[in-house]
Amino acid sequence: MPTGLVESEKLEKPLFTPSTKADQGEHDENIHPDKVKDICGPELAAQIESIALQVYSEAAAYALERGLILADTKLEFGLLPNKQLILIDELLTPDSSRYWSAADYVAGRPQASFDKQYLRDWLISNNLKNAEGVKLPEDVVLKTREKYEEARDRVMGIGAFAPKGKVGVKVDAGEAGIQTDQVTDSVKNLRV
Repeated sequence: MPTGLVESEKLEKPLFTPSTKADQGEHDENIHPDKVKDICGPELAAQIESIALQVYSEAAAYALERGLILADTKLEFGLLPNKQLILIDELLTPDSSRYWSAADYVAGRPQASFDKQYLRDWLISNNLKNAEGVKLPEDVVLKTREKYEEARDRVMGIGAFAPKGKVGVKVDAGEAGIQTDQVTDSVKNLRV
């Protein structure tokens, strides 16, 4: 890492920071990239790293065109029975990624984000982090949902973030829809 970095400062190039997948309810374990080679072999490790950096770089450029900084993201990989590498689970959602507003970005301080950090901050400020059976107030659930939906709308260029003069999103002759109940389910089932 370069010396003299300040909080939230952009790195010269993206980093591959692997982790192992933990059991349900446990935290993933960060590991050194060399450990990936030990786990799955150098060739597959190189393929995973290359694809992860490519997906991140392309998604970050796409998000920036829409006014968002993709600070980091989690990608999960798996293998098919024929040993073909695949991306699994969610991809580039506010649950798996940290998005910041490019217009509000200032290096050297924490950034407001479009992810569950708002909820984490609320839990910490109310001395509820890691507490069992916490009932979230409706305003906290709604604010978290708004952050997720704004990230989605910005990335997809819909709603208030649609290009001027365009109404809705069309795919061929049919309308494209957005399923927002997954956002609500995600917020209700967050593990912080």
